[in-house]
Amino acid sequence: MADEEREKHGGDPPPVGTSRIEAWPRNWLVPVILLTLRECTSYGYKLMEQAAAFGFGAMNPGTLYRTLRHMESDGLCESEWDTTNEGGPARRVYSITDAGEAYLDFWATSLEQYQRNMDAFFQLYTGRPTRRNQQKDDG
Repeated sequence: MADEEREKHGGDPPPVGTSRIEAWPRNWLVPVILLTLRECTSYGYKLMEQAAAFGFGAMNPGTLYRTLRHMESDGLCESEWDTTNEGGPARRVYSITDAGEAYLDFWATSLEQYQRNMDAFFQLYTGRPTRRNQQKDDG
């Protein structure tokens, strides 16, 4: 790799099998949590398990709880202590608010546009013509 290419990519090339390109939308954890809470109220550990299904593997619990605190202070979710855990410790249970529902709807709309953009990217990347170019050729 040429020196100017290394500089453009931040120095040394990334190790094999890794990438410095971040393909996730920013704050992806927030809509994932809201989507889970829309289905049912939940507690932190269960939310971490659900987030793993969206690509959040070995997440630091501190990251999740810090995010939940920010979401609660922003009015996206609310919590209360559940003391009915049959002799176990009390757990903080989270639920989505109306503001959280609205925020989730906004994210869904934004992700639909993001998906269209990604579809167009991969159509060009793989060499398949886009619908617009097909219509020009047919016309």
